Amino acid sequence: MPGKLWISLTTDYGLSDGFVAACHGVIARIAPGVRVIDVTHLVPPADVRHGAAVLAQTVPYLPFGVHVAVVDPGVGTARRGVALDTPGGILVGPDNGLLCDAADALGGVLTAVELTNPDWLAPQVSRTFHGRDVFAPVAARLALDTPLAEAGPAFDPAQLVRLPAPLVSADGDGVTAEVLTVDHFGNVQLAATADLLERLPATVRLAANGDAGREARHGLTFGDAPTGGLVVYADSAGRIAVAVNGGRAVDLLAVSPGDPVRITG
Repeated sequence: MPGKLWISLTTDYGLSDGFVAACHGVIARIAPGVRVIDVTHLVPPADVRHGAAVLAQTVPYLPFGVHVAVVDPGVGTARRGVALDTPGGILVGPDNGLLCDAADALGGVLTAVELTNPDWLAPQVSRTFHGRDVFAPVAARLALDTPLAEAGPAFDPAQLVRLPAPLVSADGDGVTAEVLTVDHFGNVQLAATADLLERLPATVRLAANGDAGREARHGLTFGDAPTGGLVVYADSAGRIAVAVNGGRAVDLLAVSPGDPVRITG
């Protein structure tokens, strides 16, 4: 069967309603032979930055295909629905900054189109459920190798909405970076790349929310700190992260995404 064969879905829809199943159903009606990977549907509601980070850190490991992401607090407004062609696959979703980091991770945007062709969309498009009525049917058609140009007019990729750059600052004393994500285990991922760890000694101090700071180990894995102790390490996405051996760093540090964390030697 021709086509890209794979579609991935990343949303904030949750698992207690029928939203995810509806998107699966639309895809199956149009492209029954295409397989779907659910990346996650538990992005915090309307948290575009978290969704963007999860998407960008995941798509390099997925099969070549069409990647749909819907974290869309502006659904039904004038924001565009878009599809972005990259060397590593096609991204489909709202033009609100959600897709851009993933596009960069897949080699950069080759072509960007606005999703305006009514023949590609549901006969009646809900104002509040573009995942089902816009993005899922578009993705299914693209997975069958229908030309991207038929989805709508191309526009300059430089016009894509991008999220503000997160805070990252390095100086002679250490690194300051904002919290990017918090994972299921309570590990705190910072926006700073892991290469900035190289300047830090084996024992460091972490300060967040104006506190006096806590001692932490600069290690390679969780077990490099004693049970209950903090460890600063390079995570699997190549960013600086903070964990507690046998605990939850997010609770100990009392931080949320966007909060700055200072690490000093």
